[in-house]
Amino acid sequence: MAVDIRVENWSQLQEELFRGAWNPEIQRFRSPFVFRGLSDMDYRLETSLMRLGGSYRHLERHLLRNFRKYSQPVSSRFPSFWHLLSIAQHHGLPTRLLDWTYSPYIALHFATANHEKFDRDGVIWVVHFEEAHRMLPAELKNCLEEEGAQAFTVELLSSVRPLDTACRTAVEASFHDVIRPLEWFDAFGNGGDFLMFFEPPSMDDRIVNQFALFSVMPNPSVAVDQWLARHENLYRRVILPRTLKWEIRDKLDQCNITERVLFPGLDGLGSWLRRHYTPRS
Repeated sequence: MAVDIRVENWSQLQEELFRGAWNPEIQRFRSPFVFRGLSDMDYRLETSLMRLGGSYRHLERHLLRNFRKYSQPVSSRFPSFWHLLSIAQHHGLPTRLLDWTYSPYIALHFATANHEKFDRDGVIWVVHFEEAHRMLPAELKNCLEEEGAQAFTVELLSSVRPLDTACRTAVEASFHDVIRPLEWFDAFGNGGDFLMFFEPPSMDDRIVNQFALFSVMPNPSVAVDQWLARHENLYRRVILPRTLKWEIRDKLDQCNITERVLFPGLDGLGSWLRRHYTPRS
């Protein structure tokens, strides 16, 4: 059963973030969890598409179609719909994807990067993605098992095809079309919603340094926290008291978990310096 664990100090925080990471089968620390840090514990796990508001579900296909159209010739170099969707999310287009990381420290960074939220308790969502993947539809789950993988890549997702011959032909005939692959993926949800995680292509240092992956669901109207509420054994929340945020932030900076590393370039450098020299008062 999911619980909220309110940590009181840095040492307890370390215990909670790495709890369950030991894998007895291989005698190594290999965590089956992914993490998402939020500066306010009351924030929902809503996608940027949801936050767009209005009839966002019906706008999704128009957003993706126009992103592909106006991003030419860049988008033409990506061989599948999942590449395109990852690029769109990476560059700020509202999508049904939600950002996660394999690194608890990077999640801590995003929970403490905004000093204007230091008067609010933060939170780290910890989700057992391996258990979540055991609830995938058979075609998707079998694909992972055959590959011996724990999470999808865009190449692996692009290799999955519907079992129905007519549907498979339609998808393959329009492999570069935006709409049909999206509708094909949504059809997997006819048997019930599921939560799937996949790793984006290593398109730049930002993706690599953030140890990033995305979650996606076949129904863009269902928030991830809604789905998790029905599967409480899959997650926990680590609550970061506002009184602990300054210590966490300073120790992360000493560990070099900063905007300068996670957002390589002058924008990241500027953000890091602005925050680094903001007085506590």
